[in-house]
Amino acid sequence: MKCHSEEIGMTEFSGKKRVLLMGNPNVGKSVIFSALTNKAVMTANYAGTTVSAYKGNLIGVDDIEVIDVPGIYSLDATSEAEMAAVKMYEEKTDLVVCVLDATNLERNLKLGLELRKKQCPVIYLLNMCDIAERKGIRIDKKKLEERLQAPVIPTVAVRRAGFQRLFLLIKKYLKDPGSYPYSINASFTTSIEEISYIAESVQERIEPQPSKIDRWEKWTLQPLTGVPIALIVVILSLGFVVGVGKAIRAVLLLPLLNNYYVPFVESLAGLLVSDESMIYQILVGEFGVLIKGIEWPFALILPYVILFYIVLSILEDSGYLPRLGVLIDGVFKKIGLHGGSVIPVTMGYGCAVPAIIGTRASSSRKERIIIASLVTLAVPCIAQTGAFIALLGDHSILLLFAIFLVSFFIMFISGTILNRKISGVLEPTLIEVPNLLMPSKQALWRKVWMRTKHFMIEAEIPMIIGILVAALTIETGVLNYFSVILEPVVVSWLGLPPEASVALVLGVIRRELAVLPLLGMDLTVNQMFVGALIALLYLPCMSVFFVLIKEFRIRIAATITAATIILAFLVGGLVNQLLRLFGGLL
Repeated sequence: MKCHSEEIGMTEFSGKKRVLLMGNPNVGKSVIFSALTNKAVMTANYAGTTVSAYKGNLIGVDDIEVIDVPGIYSLDATSEAEMAAVKMYEEKTDLVVCVLDATNLERNLKLGLELRKKQCPVIYLLNMCDIAERKGIRIDKKKLEERLQAPVIPTVAVRRAGFQRLFLLIKKYLKDPGSYPYSINASFTTSIEEISYIAESVQERIEPQPSKIDRWEKWTLQPLTGVPIALIVVILSLGFVVGVGKAIRAVLLLPLLNNYYVPFVESLAGLLVSDESMIYQILVGEFGVLIKGIEWPFALILPYVILFYIVLSILEDSGYLPRLGVLIDGVFKKIGLHGGSVIPVTMGYGCAVPAIIGTRASSSRKERIIIASLVTLAVPCIAQTGAFIALLGDHSILLLFAIFLVSFFIMFISGTILNRKISGVLEPTLIEVPNLLMPSKQALWRKVWMRTKHFMIEAEIPMIIGILVAALTIETGVLNYFSVILEPVVVSWLGLPPEASVALVLGVIRRELAVLPLLGMDLTVNQMFVGALIALLYLPCMSVFFVLIKEFRIRIAATITAATIILAFLVGGLVNQLLRLFGGLL
């Protein structure tokens, strides 16, 4: 995800000295990049977080540029993100900073040795030294320097340990290339024997006393204990988001809105225009911009957004999400995905845009298309989830669970069909399982703040535009025209009132706008459920549609969009007819 750092193209040159920050996925590169450049990028304790390259000037040095390169295991690329990384390495490079995971040194050394093929200085960072010590792994730094013929700096990225020496060496070697103490022509074989020899000769392992975290690491991966833990995590996460969000709304936000803000803007609008005029209705009427433009994003959606991002950030930074991927790998393979695909799918519950971009780390185009289709079709973003909670949560928590169960069911059925219809094979891949870590409070709150700010920037303006469209549609009588045209579908087939057509119109702008207009309507519980179901499967918002075009071209984007419309009306209508047939079981 791009957050305040500049995403770069593969052939852009600024004339500055270039430092490439490279390494395997999930070794801490993005944390190191943020420290070196003072630019914020989204970091997480799982592979595939960085799928684009970002650049920033070294702090205090305008003529040295640091590039955060997507994580790769080898220069033999197998995904789009890895191809981009290799292409950058083959272009102009003045210095490579290779980050090695001290807990998996042998695996990391393959790339570490391959990077010596280019005749430029290399600095190795031996990161996660604290975790290696906890696991009883001791690495002789001097021996490793001798074997690699390059400087080695032990670091603990989350605590900024070792960064001062890194700053000094980067500036020293770039300003005076002759000061590099080793030959840049050093050549190494990357055979398994050579890599094993280096790793075994520089490290020793002492069997440590298992800690609580070590025991949890085993429990989360074993099906017998891992599945119950996963269920508990999901239930507690949903309970935290729903329960605390509803409490914040009921105790703080809605009283402030209804008792103070609404009377104030209504009286202010009354002073400016007549309360019978169209302008008054557009400003503070049923879909008044000054009221709904504050109520929907801030009082209804924002509490759930913040709480969800807290939960997601904890799951990311702790390293739990890849472990969940290991547990559901068998289920995902039935729909043409790997267990590691749980990462972009989970990201989709925050926003579909970074989830779709995150598919660049997938090993095949088939897998990318399936993930993008499922995220677009049946994964509600956090804004839409907040709208579901506001619509259904006050009436029945079971209805809310039912929506998510339908979402999972449709994902499984759709994924199975796509797996059979889309040509291509599921390339074998390993799921990167990181160490379990205690999330850093500072990093956690910074990430939550970045995501929340990004959401408000991306969502607020389209939401206000949507509210304005709704107000104009109602006040000019256009809604009546739409209602007549859509009545056979909306009323007869879907069982919703005619005015619900406004939700279908606004859903094109933002996904949650297909839900929020239903809040002000006198709906039965059955109608609420059907309306929420249609909104779940309905059109992706405009930003999702455009990112689909960018990633997969117009044909696939249009096909996915058409499929969502057809499925939304088909499933919504069938459910409505079944509820009528059985007398409304809900």
